[in-house]
Amino acid sequence: MGYRKGVVETQLIAHDKEVYDIAWGEAGVFASVSADGSVRIFDLRDKEHSTIIYESTTPDTPLLRLAWNKQDLRYMATTLMDSNKIVILDIRSPTMPVAELERHNASVNAIAWAPQSCRHICSAGDDGQALLWELPTVAGPNGIDPMSMYSAGAEVNQLQWSAAQPDWIAIAFGNKMQMLKV
Repeated sequence: MGYRKGVVETQLIAHDKEVYDIAWGEAGVFASVSADGSVRIFDLRDKEHSTIIYESTTPDTPLLRLAWNKQDLRYMATTLMDSNKIVILDIRSPTMPVAELERHNASVNAIAWAPQSCRHICSAGDDGQALLWELPTVAGPNGIDPMSMYSAGAEVNQLQWSAAQPDWIAIAFGNKMQMLKV
């Protein structure tokens, strides 16, 4: 099968509403989140079908961001629009979150898994916080607390965890970018 640059090979239509984010998993596999509140997984070998692995438990609540764990492809994280919640999913157990991280004081805008660890994820949001989480093997009864926190002083719009230098996280807020050493 040959591909030509700049030519749409296939347009996938699966969600009922706008698609807000896409994340790649293993070769040829990607997932998307949408205003319809679902996470869907697609395989380029079978473009006619997708698998819904999660639907928001809150009716009419869009899913805004999606991040796939590069060290353990069974796990991904998603965020709900206008929510402080990060939902951790195991694709082997569709519909049931593995964990829900709820320590932000306002909406979460960005999430990124550590490139070198399957248990660490960073989140950032409208509360001006960048939170670094270590996921336990079993969540406690009172939820999971972040292992560290950075206050930017303004709403954090985006973050990226460096794959080349995994002890650096970049955050963007206002007209600034900051590099955080973790």
